[in-house]
Amino acid sequence: MTTVTVRIPADWPATEERARAVQDELRARVVLDEPGPPPGTGRVTGVDVAYDDERDVVAAAAVVLDAATLAVVAQATAVGRISFPYVPGLLAFREIPTVLAALDALPCAPGLVVCDGYGLAHPRRFGLASHLGVLTGLPTIGVAKNPFTFAYDDPAAPRGSTSPLLAGAEEVGRAVRTRDAVKPVFVSVGHRVGLANACAHTLALAPAHRLPETTRKADALCRAALRDAVYPA
Repeated sequence: MTTVTVRIPADWPATEERARAVQDELRARVVLDEPGPPPGTGRVTGVDVAYDDERDVVAAAAVVLDAATLAVVAQATAVGRISFPYVPGLLAFREIPTVLAALDALPCAPGLVVCDGYGLAHPRRFGLASHLGVLTGLPTIGVAKNPFTFAYDDPAAPRGSTSPLLAGAEEVGRAVRTRDAVKPVFVSVGHRVGLANACAHTLALAPAHRLPETTRKADALCRAALRDAVYPA
């Protein structure tokens, strides 16, 4: 497995004002009229990050799965300095450089990318999944553990049930029940994928647990990479 060390890009936004301007610029490039790859075909990649704010370290992981079998095909990690302060709505700016580096270090094309977070379900309609999709051109979705600031009705109890995730009257994603009677996850499109397809991918990736296997494996790997970076053997 490859681990790369990441430098913060020289032109990376340093202020909230600049970061919001970048969001505004890139948001116009989000593609919402493509269905995306069919679930269960090709490859699908989970990305996730772990932080040690005290030591100014962030670790990202990218784990490629065979979409049909959910077997791990490839994985890579990246470690660097935290590239932006914690500001709600601007979390992608803390994560993008290391996530991009982990994706770039993969020995194969990632296919659909699943982020542990949000796409359109974001106050500015441009969460990590959308940001990453625009920068890479890859189809991306966000699968989050909580609904952020958005409203939803609890889906019916059976696995596969969904309900709209709403910002007022606007559907920004869906609550998806991945296990019978277990709290749903919150799915939103990022780039080049439709919402129904994003939900279908989420269910295909979560045959036995609440969270998709992409997220589970990327979470474990980035935590291990962070431990290795902070406490080297």
